[in-house]
Amino acid sequence: MFAAERRQLILEMVRANGAVSLRELARVVQTSEVTVRRDVRALEAEGLLDRRHGGAVLPGGFSREPGYPQKTHLAAAEKSAIADLAAGLVEEGDAVVVGAGTTTQELARRLARVPGLTVVTNSLLVAQALAHANRVEVVMTGGTLRGSNYALVGSGAEQSLHGLRVSKAFISGSGLTAERGLSTTNMLSASVDRALVQAAAEVIVLADHTKLGSDTMFQTVPTDAITRLVTDEHTAAEDPTARELDALADCGVQISVAPLGSGSEPAPHQGPVPVGPRRIAPPPGAPLPGPRRPGPHAGPPGQPPARYAELGAPRVRP
Repeated sequence: MFAAERRQLILEMVRANGAVSLRELARVVQTSEVTVRRDVRALEAEGLLDRRHGGAVLPGGFSREPGYPQKTHLAAAEKSAIADLAAGLVEEGDAVVVGAGTTTQELARRLARVPGLTVVTNSLLVAQALAHANRVEVVMTGGTLRGSNYALVGSGAEQSLHGLRVSKAFISGSGLTAERGLSTTNMLSASVDRALVQAAAEVIVLADHTKLGSDTMFQTVPTDAITRLVTDEHTAAEDPTARELDALADCGVQISVAPLGSGSEPAPHQGPVPVGPRRIAPPPGAPLPGPRRPGPHAGPPGQPPARYAELGAPRVRP
């Protein structure tokens, strides 16, 4: 395929989806990520798209939100790996809130196997994934249906969350930066996400590498309110994205990196086994750290600071 043909196809994909990862672009045009990165740089110079850490978005600073059919094909392997790891953070008998999104939908498919679980959600997709789980209680918020992502939004959804208290909130979004935290493109969705977060003792953000470094219009969770970020291992290969992770870690966010697997089917309920020399995020159920204060994380002399956890093969719970 000639360069002009590749770039035209890349441009069409970005226009159709709003945001596309370099990995996905390379797969579709059947070339290396290095070549795709060069193509994206050339298209950006022409003002046809904007580069983001690990991907490309529509020009104009704030990326628009793609529809649900497009989202399901964006970073699908990464979302599956993130969901596998995040499911290991949920214990039997927990009560959690799960926000709307394709990554949280993947998580819900795995939570269907956690006995005694109570899940509060404003997402029809999450509720559908748990509908036939006979040991999981699902509580839906009220609200008005937002068809683009099958989520309940508005004052009805927010009011139904008043007075609620759960152990963990699992939430996704359109962009994540250390400076501003998690953000999304829709005001109504942002408002409900804030209500979900306020109901939880711990806030766990699920975000693949294409969202790191991206900033969208409405802030949902400020950085200092995020307990943990679960992302995919591709982040470690991109210098700008790695710097974003370092900045998040400096703000006190625990970083858990999910290894990419070969399958996309929901896995049994699992707990991750930390490996490697980097600082490991505290295990589920451990006491939370004290007040967060930005600052360096010291490492051994002559070695770079240990910033975040890189998790290896998961362990099946007994």
